[in-house]
Amino acid sequence: MSRPHPDIDVRSITESDIPDWIRALNTGFLRGPEVAETEIADRASYLVPDRTLGAFDAGRCVATFRSFAQEITAVGGATVPADAISNVTVSPTHRRRGLLSRMMAHDLAAAKDRGDVVATLISAEYPIYGRYGFGPATWTAQWTIDVPRTGLDPRWAGPEGGGRIDIVDAADVRKIGPELFERVRRAQPGAVDRGERWWQVSTGAVRLDRSPWTDAFFAAYRSAGGEVEGLVKYTADDHWGDGKQPLNTASVTWLIGATPEAERNLWHYLCSIDWITTVKSGWRAPDDLLPFHLPDPRAARVTTLVDWLWVRILDVVRAMEARTYDGRGTLVIEVVDASGLAGGRYRLETSADGASCTPTTAAAELTLDVADLGTLWLGDESAVRLAALGRVREERAGAALVADALLRTSRRPWCPDIF
Repeated sequence: MSRPHPDIDVRSITESDIPDWIRALNTGFLRGPEVAETEIADRASYLVPDRTLGAFDAGRCVATFRSFAQEITAVGGATVPADAISNVTVSPTHRRRGLLSRMMAHDLAAAKDRGDVVATLISAEYPIYGRYGFGPATWTAQWTIDVPRTGLDPRWAGPEGGGRIDIVDAADVRKIGPELFERVRRAQPGAVDRGERWWQVSTGAVRLDRSPWTDAFFAAYRSAGGEVEGLVKYTADDHWGDGKQPLNTASVTWLIGATPEAERNLWHYLCSIDWITTVKSGWRAPDDLLPFHLPDPRAARVTTLVDWLWVRILDVVRAMEARTYDGRGTLVIEVVDASGLAGGRYRLETSADGASCTPTTAAAELTLDVADLGTLWLGDESAVRLAALGRVREERAGAALVADALLRTSRRPWCPDIF
C-alpha cells in the first residue's frame, strides 16, 4: 500500500531542473546517475516543460514523468490525438509513496482537458498501469530466421517484375523514409506518428551518449515504376565458425513496407546476403506475413511474443466513433472508470453509414473496466475471452459475442515503435 507524502512536491520542471531530472531518470533506469552536458542539451531541445513532471524531496528530484503529443491510427485509418507517456521512474528510495499516482493523475487530467482521445505507453512491467485505466492493446513478436533452411535459391539475383533493391545512405533515408512511413502507418491500426527527431536519431544524425551508435546498413525496395515502397535498417555481426565458416547474423532494426511484395523482397534480400546464416527480424506484428514469405515457413521461429502498446481511453464517444466496424449492430456498454475520466453508459451503433456512440440510460448489456475497453478498442482482443477471465461481465447473454462481431479485426493491430 502506498504512503502519501504531501511534503514531496510534484510539479512541472523548469529549465534549471533538467540536469537533476535526468539524474533521477538515469537512476530509475539503472543507467548510472552521471549526466553529460550533451545529454542536458539534447533533452532541453525537445522536452515540453509543462508536460514533464518531477517529484522533488527537499529539492532533489526522486521521480520522473513525461508526456508528449502523439497521433495513433485507429481501425479504418483515421488518426486520433493521444497523450503519449514515457520516461516514468521512481527512485528506489521513494517507492510506495504514491508519487506515480500523483504524476499520472495530473497528466491524465491535463490530457482530458486538452481533448486527447486516448493515452498511450509502452509498459516495462505488466502489473503497473492497469490500475490507471490502461490495457494492453497490441502485441509484438520477433522471429529468428535460419537462412539455410528457408528453401530460398541462394543464387537469388533480386526482385522479379522490374522492381529493385538499392543500398541507400542515412541522408537518403531521412528524405524518403518519412513519406513512406506515413503511408504505412495510416493503414496500420495501432501505429503512431514519427517526428523529424525520430529519423535523425535512427539514422545517426543525432547521437545520444547513452545509446552507443552502431553503424547500420539501409536498403530500399523500389517498384517497377521507381516508387519507394519499402525500407530496412539492419546491422551485421562478424562471427566465423572454426575460423573459416561464416556464421554471421543480420539483425533488423526496423523494416517497413507499403505492400506485401515490398516486404517479401526485403526479407529475401536479407536472406541472400553472403555470409549471413541467421536473420533476426526485430519487432514485428504478431500476425506478420514474414514466415509465409519463405518457401519453408518453419525456417522462421518466434523467439519473442509480448504485449506492447497500452491504451487508456479518455473520451469513449470519440474513440469509438473514430474507428470503423466490419460488423453491423448495437451494443450498450457500461464503462467503469475509478478516476472519473471516461466512465458511463454508452450505446454503440454500427451500420453501413458509419458508427455512433452516445451516452444512454438504457440497460447495459456488457460491463467492463475502462482498461479492458482500451484492450478491445483496436480490435486485437476478444470480449468472449475477457468474459471467461471475469474481466468483463455480460448483463445480457451473448453480449460478449456481439462485442467481438463488432470490434474485432481481421488483421491484428501493431505499433512498430517504442517511446
